[in-house]
Amino acid sequence: MNELTSLKNDFQAISLSEMDDVKLMSRTDTKFAFNDIKLPVLLQKLSEHYRILEIDGERIHHYKSLYFDTEDRKFYLDHHNSRVNRNKIRFREYVGSGLTFLEIKLKNNKGKTIKKRTKVKSIPVELTEKQKEYIDKIVGYHLDVSAKQWINFSRITFVHKTQKERLTMDVNLTFKNKKQEGDLKNIVIAEVKQERMSRSSDFMRIAKEMSILPMRLSKYCISTLSLNPELKHNKFKEKLLFINKLKLQ
Repeated sequence: MNELTSLKNDFQAISLSEMDDVKLMSRTDTKFAFNDIKLPVLLQKLSEHYRILEIDGERIHHYKSLYFDTEDRKFYLDHHNSRVNRNKIRFREYVGSGLTFLEIKLKNNKGKTIKKRTKVKSIPVELTEKQKEYIDKIVGYHLDVSAKQWINFSRITFVHKTQKERLTMDVNLTFKNKKQEGDLKNIVIAEVKQERMSRSSDFMRIAKEMSILPMRLSKYCISTLSLNPELKHNKFKEKLLFINKLKLQ
């Protein structure tokens, strides 16, 4: 996507240390998905309201993630069945900064996303005993989980100039397991992160003007289903149709 190279000129920068006030480890998330053909106009409209994260001169940052789940896909099925107080477990490498974390996300019954994480040296294929203990402590009970799939993408992070709000856009998304691979390379997945849900977001306003509508979309669930189409997915049929339609635009 060549249009991303114009970001350096269009947005004011914000450093990682300046983002301390908007870490939002406990937050509400609102997701959007759209074809990347809308990206140039969208970025142009956003530059007035947001600053862009810059680390060592780079404004597009690469993420590598390895997701874990139980043998019977508890995390996937909990999401599919709309269960509250559900978890996701992953290792994520923030490539540009050289940092890697074991991250556990909880979606609670109030719609809040709470993320806990601990620093690790690198992404392991198998959990250490210490990592198993950390997971059990955070989740609150014992789980037998194993590595299921890689999800890699590039992320652009924006911070609102006046509101306590972060906006991320994930592009060039690829995923794979030991047998198969796939991608959503022409689809942008955007996420507005706020302390509490507010429609006053400039991104939400601009997105609505451009017919970009909110869509609850999990990168983990969509990639899991793409790699394992035999899994239960009746509640995801509408999302799959939506994604397939975006691919054809």
